Amino acid sequence: MIELYPFRFKTIFKEKIWGGEKIKTVLGKNYGSYRNCGEAWEISGVAGDTSEITNGTLRGKLLTDLISVYRDQIVGNAVFEKFGCKFPLLVKFIDANDDLSIQVHPGDELALKTHNSLGKTEMWYVVQADEGASLISGFNRDMDANTYTSHLNSGSLPEILNQETAKKGDVFFLPAGRIHTIGKGLLIAEIQQTSDITYRIYDYDRVDDDGNKRELHTEDALTAINFNYYPNYKTKYSVKRNDVIKVVSCPYFTTNIIDGSKKLSRNYGRLDSFVILICVEGELYVLWKRHQPIYLKIGECLLIPNVIKEITIRPIQKFKLLESYIEN
Repeated sequence: MIELYPFRFKTIFKEKIWGGEKIKTVLGKNYGSYRNCGEAWEISGVAGDTSEITNGTLRGKLLTDLISVYRDQIVGNAVFEKFGCKFPLLVKFIDANDDLSIQVHPGDELALKTHNSLGKTEMWYVVQADEGASLISGFNRDMDANTYTSHLNSGSLPEILNQETAKKGDVFFLPAGRIHTIGKGLLIAEIQQTSDITYRIYDYDRVDDDGNKRELHTEDALTAINFNYYPNYKTKYSVKRNDVIKVVSCPYFTTNIIDGSKKLSRNYGRLDSFVILICVEGELYVLWKRHQPIYLKIGECLLIPNVIKEITIRPIQKFKLLESYIEN
């Protein structure tokens, strides 16, 4: 068996009607001839869009194929027992040059019953925000299905939704069932369950190049929406330089923010999981054992297999990382 090492992956680009150019201008990625590149999938086990390794001796191999060979050495024993060869998280960057549709995602039970799929709980980290940019997360008042349906049918749905001004560094956790959308002017790093199921509720009557409106999923959405109202939807955290701050912890993933300017060691001995590093600011090297350092800059990700329990992060300049894994 080949000694496992931190993996880099080939980006999978997605053209979207609402996409823009920030994946190129802010993240420095070449997405070719796409006119409206809305998403850059960095780590994916979604069927038909499985990530391909671009570094080291396993270059060219697909992530799910490697998991079938190395199993718990890559993902951890508990993760492999639960998910098998399917990688459980999807990591992407989203560039909203226009408002995304108002939408909701089903939870595990509904998704399994209806689509034979996982549900979709996710989190957003705002990488860049134009002045005044905003997003929608949840309702702005106590809600029920009848009131929601009345506003939807009358065209006044935005009146009952919680709209938040968003700025660089903001974090939003979106459990399955929460109505939401990303607004124009936001560049988002998203960590989510491996699922591509979206119930589109309202799409601003947009049409594609052929004059067709996108499909809406009104009835499906009604079965998925959590109508609970919460007073706070933004995740509150305090930045501590050169420290590890836990910002999201749920059954599907845990995510920390590392805001660093000096060398930092990470020990994953207590984890039975892979670790994903997502660079959302600056540039750095990741070192492990005596191997060649791996360069990482804004917009790039690294997957640390479960067998690697110690790494060192060495900054080139001030950096910010999202660090995600699954706690058992």
